[in-house]
Amino acid sequence: MLVRTFVPAHITAFFVPIFHDDPLRAGSLGAGVNLDKGVNVFASIETGTLERHIHIAFNGEPVDRGRAIISYSVADEIVPDDFLGEVEIWQYFDFPNGHGFGNSAGGALGTALALSYAFGGTWLRAGQTAHRHEVINRGGLGDVMGQLAGGIEVRVKAGGPGVGVVDNLFFEDYRVLVVPLGRLSTREILDGDVVRAIEREGRGALERLLREPRPERMMALAREFAEKTGLLSGELLELARELDRVISTPSSMIMLGRGLFAFLRKDEVENARNLLSDLNLPYDVTGIHEGKPKVGRWVG
Repeated sequence: MLVRTFVPAHITAFFVPIFHDDPLRAGSLGAGVNLDKGVNVFASIETGTLERHIHIAFNGEPVDRGRAIISYSVADEIVPDDFLGEVEIWQYFDFPNGHGFGNSAGGALGTALALSYAFGGTWLRAGQTAHRHEVINRGGLGDVMGQLAGGIEVRVKAGGPGVGVVDNLFFEDYRVLVVPLGRLSTREILDGDVVRAIEREGRGALERLLREPRPERMMALAREFAEKTGLLSGELLELARELDRVISTPSSMIMLGRGLFAFLRKDEVENARNLLSDLNLPYDVTGIHEGKPKVGRWVG
């Protein structure tokens, strides 16, 4: 059997980390957006061997447990202990790892959904499994919840599937500009002194967004959050200001990656492309993914 899942890339605009001894009660408050590009996961399940084998590959290259501990942990939990056969999981990423696109969560959730489809399970249990191993292994706190919700999401109660609560904003036909410039370590940020500022500014941003729940307001609050926490500074801040000159809604920092994102109206796409091309910077323009991730048997 070959199963395919698609999980949207997820950009966090602002957030408040919520830690708890129970991984399903840990998570984050905040807001973000899901993209039409993301993580495609293919799971091949073949019986007939004498042992249970699980193999994972990133973009066609096999990876060991050290590089994919979260997805391996998800697979170990869902594949039955008495299964005799080969489980091969291929994860293909549209965006680079470590740049703030929720690749870790996307791979974990895509793996959980594909294997649950093959071996039996539910969306809730698959989501809980992915979220739990993300939290335990410190891959992230809120991406799984955001990816399950789709669209432009607002995490109003922290926790994993079945515990946390996510709402969605209405939005017009926006395109999303992304400018991925480098990596940031989620683990190092969440271990640092900046967490206090993130908690203070993130809660304030969430309260104001819920009073005025519009995508444009989210972007303005995201920019304010990024600057006040000190996460957006230096050359990246200067680039954001350059970008703001050719678009109508503020750009902001991808949380957590060294990059920017912005909502574009159709008549703003060309100007944004021209600016970034002149600056010789990498960028992409994509749509917003609405609804759940996709999962089903693959016949290709």
